[in-house]
Amino acid sequence: MSDDFPVRLMRIAIFGLGYVGTVTGACLARRGHSIVGVDVQPGKVEAFRRGEPTVVEPGLGELLAEAKRSDRLEATTSAADAVSGVDVSVVCVGTPSTLTGTLDLRFVRNVLGEISDALRQRPKPHCLVLRSTLLPGTTAELVGELLGGAVTREGPHPLEVVYYPEFLREGTAVADFEDPSLVIVGTSGEDVPPPAALAGTLIPEEAHVVPWSTAELVKYASNAFHATKVTFANEIGRFAKPLGVDARLVMELLCRDTKLNLSASYLRPGNPFGGSCLPKDVRALVRRSRQLDVELPMLESLLGSNQRHLESLLAIVNRTGLREVVILGLSFKPHTDDLRESSMVDVAETLFGRGYQVRLYDRTLNLRTLVGSNKRIIESKMPHLASLLRDDLGAALGDGGVVLAAQRVAPLEELASHVTARHHLVDINGWPELSSLGASYEGLCW
Repeated sequence: MSDDFPVRLMRIAIFGLGYVGTVTGACLARRGHSIVGVDVQPGKVEAFRRGEPTVVEPGLGELLAEAKRSDRLEATTSAADAVSGVDVSVVCVGTPSTLTGTLDLRFVRNVLGEISDALRQRPKPHCLVLRSTLLPGTTAELVGELLGGAVTREGPHPLEVVYYPEFLREGTAVADFEDPSLVIVGTSGEDVPPPAALAGTLIPEEAHVVPWSTAELVKYASNAFHATKVTFANEIGRFAKPLGVDARLVMELLCRDTKLNLSASYLRPGNPFGGSCLPKDVRALVRRSRQLDVELPMLESLLGSNQRHLESLLAIVNRTGLREVVILGLSFKPHTDDLRESSMVDVAETLFGRGYQVRLYDRTLNLRTLVGSNKRIIESKMPHLASLLRDDLGAALGDGGVVLAAQRVAPLEELASHVTARHHLVDINGWPELSSLGASYEGLCW
């Protein structure tokens, strides 16, 4: 992000003077904005007004002191006073866990209720920015409940609400604010841009603009991914120690692979994992850990979670009420004829056993050339496979039924000539163009 101050300087209220709020206010003051800090704790308010941080964060004290010298800091416990004199309100209050593990939204609700009351008493155009961590759907729920559905760009007093998740790490929060790892902003709809007043000021112009719920889930997905990485590294460490293996070196070498390991590879919702390596190697790792008396709960859960994902696909088929099923792509991934632990083989076998009429289409699969493990799989699990396979796409699709699109087995134009309104398309691996074919369409994970 540029260090240059934006052209339009604003007065901005920051609700919640903890880590996120204080850092956000200090960094925005550095860019020339006038900041009004708001908190229910008078001690935090007084410290902010004096330009003194109440949290330990490198560089924060200097920023606040400079903002104070430049007369850019105010603070109050009154939401009404703050809102009456600012262009933008930024909500940074905490969303802690309750005793049951649910999200405690009391502080967010209180703040939004106070902002709503203030805007009703003194109507004016206003931008409301939510930075508190919220579960998907919460922004929409809170807007409808507390803001009276008043989010609009029309009329004399427009109110615009964006969800702008923070990705600030304690200890490097100031640096992360100035050079964020990810910039996501959620708005009220697919094609709704963020308020022009915020572009290039609070929100960088290169921000990815998505609906509220998508931005909310990106934040949670990021945190869950970080937790997963820490847990994974620790489990590998516990497994390695009794074997006398240096787990730090293992992880250092693993991270050098930026093509598969530290990359977007495998991070796409879709097919359950399968093939000749992943299932058997996870199985072997878990088995060996038990022999070593080392518990690896996350790794032990992988195969079970993979099975649950396959069952969710079977549930979709059952829910349609259709008894004909066409599977496009049988191998465990595209551009191979490897059927070892392929989820689609399991799906075909299960549905056939439940009395469904199953048809299969896979241009890379030739039963006459199968040898070794592939041949044994078919002979043991699905000796009737040959009767289910179709060489012609049109014959496979037939006149209707559920179509499980596991692979892009044919050009879209070819599919279009055979798909009818009597088909129900289930997109397993992300082929959104299928939605244009005129049949009912849904994704396995979307």
